[in-house]
Amino acid sequence: MANSKQGRKRGTTWHVIGAQVAAFRRTAGLTQAALADMCRVSEDTIASIEQGRRPLHLDFAVLLDQLLETKGALQVAVAKVPQKERFPAFVYDYTEHEQSALSLLWYETQVVPGLLQTEEYARFVLSCHFPPISQASQEERLADRLDRQKLLTREPPPIMHFLLEESILRSRIGSPAMRREQLEHLRRCVELPFLDIQIVPMTLPKHAGLAGPMILLETPDHDHLGYIEGQLTNILHDDPDDVSVLLLKYGMLRSQALSIELSIRLLDDLLGER
Repeated sequence: MANSKQGRKRGTTWHVIGAQVAAFRRTAGLTQAALADMCRVSEDTIASIEQGRRPLHLDFAVLLDQLLETKGALQVAVAKVPQKERFPAFVYDYTEHEQSALSLLWYETQVVPGLLQTEEYARFVLSCHFPPISQASQEERLADRLDRQKLLTREPPPIMHFLLEESILRSRIGSPAMRREQLEHLRRCVELPFLDIQIVPMTLPKHAGLAGPMILLETPDHDHLGYIEGQLTNILHDDPDDVSVLLLKYGMLRSQALSIELSIRLLDDLLGER
């Protein structure tokens, strides 16, 4: 939680700008729903911006200034937000950045990354939540997870690289049929020209990933972000120093993992054993 203070600082910035949006909207005599229709976005998008839960991007600020006749006030406010305060530390914002990412690096230690999960595997993982979540909540989260996988068919696609602990592939969770289907899906994924998978072997005496999983991505504006998800903790890192450390960790772990060719061979061997 080292950057929780920084997260509160960013939240304050976007709360102030969100309050401005809300005030300008009310002055214009518009509801959130009416403004959302004019902008061709969801009502939740407007609500999230006004509540400070979502950053107001510059191009959207320009549009709002035009619609609300605010003479560039929102554009100026967003343009003056310091670089280090541009991204609030919320999971919702990570998934938005994920969908527009130019590149994505993902190291996972316990389960197959969500972007690569089959529907059955994803449903099983969600069913393991403790305390248990309702069936309706499971289905909602499943739909969100599968929707995120549209990233793999986006044009142009992002460059994607995944590091998976070998223990994930050898795990006996779920049914044999589910595990085989998941392995077959991973084997198909490595045939995609923009996606690589490397496996971190269980035989390594030590490696750079013992602190846990991480995701690194590059935005369309060429900003680099790091996302760490753990027990009751989700942090989006945008500080260049913090992201640099994560990139160094990922690079070292990548060099310690099996090569892409050997990783594919291991996948084939595992499929042959089942």
